[in-house]
Amino acid sequence: MTAWNTNPAHFWMNGPLPADPVEFDERMGAWFVTGYPEAQQVLGDPGTFSSDISPYFPHADRDQAAEDLNAGNLLLMDGAFHRQRRKVLSQAFTPRVVADLEPRITEIVTELADGLAGRDEFDFVEEIAYPLPVTVIAELLGIPATDRKLFAYWADKLMESKIVHYETDPGVDVQAAARAAVAEYLPMMDYLAEHAAGRRRRPGEDLLSRLVHAEVDGERLTDAEITSFGALLLIAGHVTTTLLLGSTIMCLDRYRDAAAAVRRDRSLVPAALEESLRLISPVPGVWRATTRDTEIGGRALPGGQLVTALVGAANRDPRRFADPATYDLTRDPNPHLGFGRGAHFCLGAPLARLEGRIALNILLDRFGDLRTIPDDPPVFHPALDMCGARHLPVRVS
Repeated sequence: MTAWNTNPAHFWMNGPLPADPVEFDERMGAWFVTGYPEAQQVLGDPGTFSSDISPYFPHADRDQAAEDLNAGNLLLMDGAFHRQRRKVLSQAFTPRVVADLEPRITEIVTELADGLAGRDEFDFVEEIAYPLPVTVIAELLGIPATDRKLFAYWADKLMESKIVHYETDPGVDVQAAARAAVAEYLPMMDYLAEHAAGRRRRPGEDLLSRLVHAEVDGERLTDAEITSFGALLLIAGHVTTTLLLGSTIMCLDRYRDAAAAVRRDRSLVPAALEESLRLISPVPGVWRATTRDTEIGGRALPGGQLVTALVGAANRDPRRFADPATYDLTRDPNPHLGFGRGAHFCLGAPLARLEGRIALNILLDRFGDLRTIPDDPPVFHPALDMCGARHLPVRVS
């Protein structure tokens, strides 16, 4: 079987894992953890492996707007502060809220599929995998339909700001390029703040209204926290689903027996999604920092060290998964780390799974078999912390 045409940083996609599951990377100045039990340890012990890595990436010229952007970034929080704010945001993803979204998600996917009627080829990411979750998140927040395209544009810029470090040409000021990308979506913060102010005057049933009136220890969230929560939802709420959908199509294209089995038996759709999450983990690298001296995988790590749990690699650890490079719909249990683990387990996992299940079933009904195009192969994201198709040309067959 030919190798995946992937980002070289995702070395585990096309070869064996390193012999040592915990290694220090001199170039990155960080510990890379590729083993499954070792990654579990990192993700499951926030007291030793802190999520607040901001001190390790200082920006002396960071302005107030950029600071506000991180005010509600749950990904950088630990302990009680994280738990309190996660509890507020989790109301967007309760079982009832997610279940109630099923009819609307079905409508959105159907509309997207209708727009492709008569087309034999299209970019799956551009036409299906990207607009679906962006639309869902925008509606959850209560963004007017007339502004959805603007919201999608900001989502694009958020993505660009994450990958600019990997795509900037040599000799170009990377920090300046990153700031330029950030500047493109900072108007979103003003937009969200304006709508939050409107919800204070006239509350609705949307998430933005609930955030405006939520309290933590008797205090309302700040404007910066509310707008930052909105930005976090936009990127975290759509990236995972976008990548999951694209990866599932790529897996079914490559593993033909599995594709035939899913078409015959739709009860296998959830298994297809879970195995895609394992084989091509959407968020394959999670950064942490040691708060004290510790040991992992037989290696002594001092305090104050950056650690990257490469969950994409851990999900292919043969110590945990038999025949780990194979897409196996019968894998049960499938305790992958595709949605993380512990305190920072992905809040949007139930929504991503629902969107994936609905979309895949409708696509199988409408298009049957979607195949990649040999002369126009998938283009993977270049960033270390995103794995999956950025462009995915497909042909209806």
